Amino acid sequence: MKEIIVNQVYELRIKSGVTQEVLAESIGVTRQTIIAIEKGNYTPSVVLALKISKFFNKPLEEIFKITYEK
Repeated sequence: MKEIIVNQVYELRIKSGVTQEVLAESIGVTRQTIIAIEKGNYTPSVVLALKISKFFNKPLEEIFKITYEK
């Protein structure tokens, strides 16, 4: 079974009315990193995931989830 990390970063960002640029600057990464996370092409480090969690003031488990694919 393959583990896949899915996230709610795009949904939270849109709901908050925040641009990719603002989110990126706030957590110290590039806009390209935000794009890659939102598309699911990049799994952030624990530190980065925690920064995203703090930015949106949401529990980590609410933003990032593990799913299993056969």
